[in-house]
Amino acid sequence: MKSKAVQSVLSIWGWFVLGVSVFLFTPVVAIVRLVTMPFDKGAYAAGYTFRKVVIPLSKLNPLWTFHTSGTLPDDMRRPYVVVSNHESFVDMILISHLPTEMKWLSKVEIMKLPFMGWMMRLSRDVPLVRGDAKSAVAALDECRERLSCNVSVMIFPEGTRSVTPELNTFAAGAFKLAIEGQYPILPMAVHGTRDCLRKNDWRQGRAVAEVRVLEPVPTAGLTKQDLPELRDKVRAMISDARDDLRAKHGFVAPELDATPETTPDSEAG
Repeated sequence: MKSKAVQSVLSIWGWFVLGVSVFLFTPVVAIVRLVTMPFDKGAYAAGYTFRKVVIPLSKLNPLWTFHTSGTLPDDMRRPYVVVSNHESFVDMILISHLPTEMKWLSKVEIMKLPFMGWMMRLSRDVPLVRGDAKSAVAALDECRERLSCNVSVMIFPEGTRSVTPELNTFAAGAFKLAIEGQYPILPMAVHGTRDCLRKNDWRQGRAVAEVRVLEPVPTAGLTKQDLPELRDKVRAMISDARDDLRAKHGFVAPELDATPETTPDSEAG
């Protein structure tokens, strides 16, 4: 009982730090977007500023310890289609510690939130209405536009967190984008964020989480016939890296909680 009480108190503190950080960063991101709008169509500067909102949370939250590993490409403005496995909402917080900017494909409900959603829109993240085929098509079109501005895009091809120890099936959307535009894929593997925030529980958990940047996968010369092989190759890379992270940090399989919800990327694929 005492342990849960401490966890609740620390969780309240963690959400408070995030809330204050989001509130304080919003006008800063707005100013950066306003100043850079004439020459920064892709809103790279505004987005880069927005992602730094996570730094106070990781520094001041005693429950979470975040690590990054691997090496980002020298020029992320090439750009890349970035893909990662998905464990929880905290994946976005963890990955945002990487010193780069990319536009996130996100369900529209998050982008409707005050302050947080405003900054996502100022940063030109891509909204998706889950279950809406027209929205899925529009989201892929917006991703194409962001890539044409030399800004990488970030997509979770699982769409939603897996309720088992295994990865969900990877949907086609991200790989379709990469092949169509001949953009390289940049895979990433995350581990530990599931313990940071359990599904259907507002309380934060004590956890060590890490994101590992993997080797880029070129798509030059590939066609739509190569999509299944490309998808399987990237999924295997992420699965292997995730297994390495599990061995490094330890892993307890999640309890089966619910049927996975319809995934955004599967609709976009």
